[in-house]
Amino acid sequence: MNWMGNLQQLGRSLMLPTITLPIAALLLRLGTLPWEQIHMPQVGEILMTFGNLIFTYLPLIFAVGVALGLTESAGIAGMSALIGHFMFAQTLQHYLGESFQLGTPGGILVGLIAAVIYHRVKHIQLPEAIQFFGGPRLVPLFMGPAMFVLVLITIQLGPLMNTGMQKLTDMLLSLGGFGTFLYGVIHRLLVPSGLHHVFNNFFWFQLGSYDNHGQPVFGDLPRYFAGDPTAGIYMAGLYPIMMFALPAIALAIIQEAREDLKPKIRTTFLTAAFACFLTGVTEPIEFAFLFVAPYLFVIHAILSGLSMWIAYQFGIHHGFSYSAGAIDYLINLHLSTNGLLLIPIGLVYGIIYYVLFRWAIRTFRLPTPGREEGSQLEEWAGDIPYRSPLILEALGGKNNLKSLEACITRLRITLENDKLMDTAALRHLGAAGVISLGGGNVQVVFGTYSELIREEINKVLRKDIRQVLFSSPMQGRMIALEDVPDKIFAGKIVGNGVAFIPDKGELVAPIAGRIIHVYPTLHALGIETEDGLQVLLHIGIDTAQLQGKHFTSYVKEGDEVEAGQLLVRFNLQKVKQGAKSLATPMLITNADAVKSWSFAPYKAVKKGQASVMSVVLKDTATSGTRGGNVFG
Repeated sequence: MNWMGNLQQLGRSLMLPTITLPIAALLLRLGTLPWEQIHMPQVGEILMTFGNLIFTYLPLIFAVGVALGLTESAGIAGMSALIGHFMFAQTLQHYLGESFQLGTPGGILVGLIAAVIYHRVKHIQLPEAIQFFGGPRLVPLFMGPAMFVLVLITIQLGPLMNTGMQKLTDMLLSLGGFGTFLYGVIHRLLVPSGLHHVFNNFFWFQLGSYDNHGQPVFGDLPRYFAGDPTAGIYMAGLYPIMMFALPAIALAIIQEAREDLKPKIRTTFLTAAFACFLTGVTEPIEFAFLFVAPYLFVIHAILSGLSMWIAYQFGIHHGFSYSAGAIDYLINLHLSTNGLLLIPIGLVYGIIYYVLFRWAIRTFRLPTPGREEGSQLEEWAGDIPYRSPLILEALGGKNNLKSLEACITRLRITLENDKLMDTAALRHLGAAGVISLGGGNVQVVFGTYSELIREEINKVLRKDIRQVLFSSPMQGRMIALEDVPDKIFAGKIVGNGVAFIPDKGELVAPIAGRIIHVYPTLHALGIETEDGLQVLLHIGIDTAQLQGKHFTSYVKEGDEVEAGQLLVRFNLQKVKQGAKSLATPMLITNADAVKSWSFAPYKAVKKGQASVMSVVLKDTATSGTRGGNVFG
């Protein structure tokens, strides 16, 4: 992988240890409750101890978490990072004293070393007599020498590193409000690439120090929970954005949606707004306008930086364990300084964002969700197992997939060839955004369903199945077969599949195969695939009566065709006038050969768009049409 790919994988791995922080915050909050009033003071003490221990051992948690995150949860790598960090930290404490602390960056470094060693030695084979110690079991063995070298280097460079880190910290903190503004802008601009996790790590877990009863604490986040009154400046300003501004964008998108789509958009974006307000998960809303109006995202980043600066100027110190949502706001309010001021600031921000985005969407006719060609942010209704095989195909198929990981809102993927990826199909399947980082490294934003999609795709990868993927045979709108205004097709008497309402008079091959029949009136034809599936394409309903008028065929029986190849052109308006309906079924007529079916969402599609239908074949595919003459 190139450096961007390495950074995005590191960013994902940093999320694993961060999951422990909400637990710590909750324990500390529960520990502050008046337990002594019910004569149970020890309960509060134990809860406080539990919460503080997580922050005390945060470097160790990051060492193990990063090692696991970079090795697909290889236990031997996590154990090696655990051992390595103990050796590293305890030895440095002995030689450089307790005042020297590398903190979380030290833990990340140890985790990285464990992961690198794991990937270098996991395939090593030793002679048979000692093969028990070969492969991944070599990781702990190599971890010892690696820590020995790292300790020697750190002992020599430690004082210089300490001095350099202190100067960097003093410089950043001396920037005051302007420093928080720069942080807010850069943090927001890095969100699309997912690299904000790497950027945040320094500010939240290393910047600044605080003496907590003789124990040094580093970073804006741990210092805040340790009671440092100066901490929280790199978190407080995010609350107005996540609790008020982004939900206001969701409301603006709802108000500017078409009336016929507004109920669906309202359901989807009220859910997204509520999730953002409560938990601070922002991507489902941000990606709804990022790709259609990137300049608005730049303005959003600047306003985010201004929010950070305003919070600093008002002397607001507030922090969070996970993200700047209402849950963290309430749980950690007791530790804040002037935390209540975030509410009026947030309300003002909400109004500004709502007015700005409604004006921009309307003035510049932005294709946000619910408008003409708006980006899709679908409300998924339990069909992830059926949509995931189509997503895999849109990524270029199983042979194009080198690695697949997921964080909270996005799939992080490495492809053999990212040119094989069908971005339009991914958007059609519910992706809010697709980000290519180069070198085959791609991120696909599916919101909070990303982890479930990853699991379902992995299930497909583990199965040895015969899967056949279909592209769209025409440009228009895909509909369920049951919605075709013809009892024979809608009743699946001819076969099973989907249908399309065309808005352009062209029919292309949805799959590679051989033309087995072209009806004399040219309104229908059949294709047989190499797997023995027989596919019927029938342009319109009751179009046989047109006797071939307005149709031009570009293939004949016996021709071999590729997916996307032009089959028939027809005069859309003339056919529409002379037919009962333009609904064009795409059917598998020997449906008894199919074990299971998957369909993409029923919405607008482009000609040749990949992954609109997928079928898994039975172990023994059965050919042969059903229902006699299916081309009538």
